[in-house]
Amino acid sequence: MAEHDRQQHIKQLAELIRGVDIAMFTTVGADGRLFSRPLGTQEVEFDGDLWFATGADSPKIAEITANPRVNVAYASPSGNTYVSVSGTARVVNDRAKIDELWSPAMKIFFPGGKDDPNLRLIHVSAESAEYWDGPGGLLG
Repeated sequence: MAEHDRQQHIKQLAELIRGVDIAMFTTVGADGRLFSRPLGTQEVEFDGDLWFATGADSPKIAEITANPRVNVAYASPSGNTYVSVSGTARVVNDRAKIDELWSPAMKIFFPGGKDDPNLRLIHVSAESAEYWDGPGGLLG
C-alpha cells in the first residue's frame, strides 16, 4: 500500500474511533485462551498507535510479555460504527509519555497520580484494521 493510501486509512480510522473512549482490549493467555476487558484509550488521535494505562500488577502484563499479539475493538452502536484493530503490544514505563497522556480521570485507578509506581502504559502498534459503518440496521 502506498504511503498516501496508508495515511488516508489511518485518518479514516481516527475519525471512526474518535469519541469512543472505551475499547475492548483482547490478549492471548498462556493457555491460548483469549481474554478481553474494557480499557480507556489514552490518546484519542489515532496515528497508527494506541495507548492504554494499566497496573504493573495486571495479568495483561504477563500476557503481553508472553504473546504481544492483541486486538482492540471499538463500538459505537448509536453511530452504527465498529472498528477492530490488530497489532503488537508492548509494556512501557516511560515517565515522559505518562506525563503526556495523564488525565485526572486516571487517578481513580492510580491514587498516587502520574507518579504512581504501579502505573504502566501499553503501546499497541497497529498492523491491520477493519471497520464497519453505515446506516442503521442489524449486523450479521
